[in-house]
Amino acid sequence: MSSLYKKNDIYYLSVQIAGKRITKSLRTADFETVKQIKPIIEKALFLEIIDGVRPKNTPLTKLMKMYLEAEHNWKASTKYINTRLLNNYLKKGYPENQTTKAMTIRVLNGCNRWGHKNKLIPNYESISGGNKYEARTRVYSKDELKLMFNKITPHHFNMFVRFSYYTGARSGEIRCIQKENVKHDSIVVWGKSGKRIVKLNTQAREVLDTNELWEYTANYVQLTWSRNRKRLGLHNARFHDLRRTFGYNLIKQGRPIYEVSKLLGHSSVITTERHYAPLLTTEIEDFVL
Repeated sequence: MSSLYKKNDIYYLSVQIAGKRITKSLRTADFETVKQIKPIIEKALFLEIIDGVRPKNTPLTKLMKMYLEAEHNWKASTKYINTRLLNNYLKKGYPENQTTKAMTIRVLNGCNRWGHKNKLIPNYESISGGNKYEARTRVYSKDELKLMFNKITPHHFNMFVRFSYYTGARSGEIRCIQKENVKHDSIVVWGKSGKRIVKLNTQAREVLDTNELWEYTANYVQLTWSRNRKRLGLHNARFHDLRRTFGYNLIKQGRPIYEVSKLLGHSSVITTERHYAPLLTTEIEDFVL
């Protein structure tokens, strides 16, 4: 006999045989996810009661810690993302955002595969849903850009936001620009695809001419953006959406997709097409500079 119940918005599964009962948190508030994982966990709990002993298994928290500390030849950005996804899962379960949820499932599956391969867990069954990718379509309107450019503080961070939009560069590419890498009409940066050239338009050049270069950490950018976003009432707004708005507006102008791909530093035009396909059904504001 088994039963599901909710406590503090999280689902729990309870199984009972011959007066013995075991209850386990399913670590999610999403019922669709519960339907997927319930049979697997239910079977494990029944076997645990029948066998009379808990199977030898590394606790999830410890397994995740070992997985993140192991040598994987990851980039620093990959380790940061994987750590954040797993820590958030431990605290809150699966996120509501479907793309982030899919990313979390992929990292969990990777963790379990690694644990099984290294004999830290007795078995491993893949969690479905890791391939559900939904391209984010959030772009900023003229009014939202005007609000940000006029109201974001402090001033040096305001200029950072403007520069990101004027160039379409990633936050990680411009947080610590080296002076020797600033040319007249371009800057040299290191991004997800390695070294690349970011073109400077008039507005971007003016920002560099009138302000000192930034020396920001990823944490500073995230916290300062979050504080400003909440203060200005910008809903569902991420820093990376500045880059998307830049790309969308270029396409709206009629710029060829391969040119937009080059300006954004994508590894291939296929990546650009996947991210910017929603333009076919989304009306974007005229390019704002």
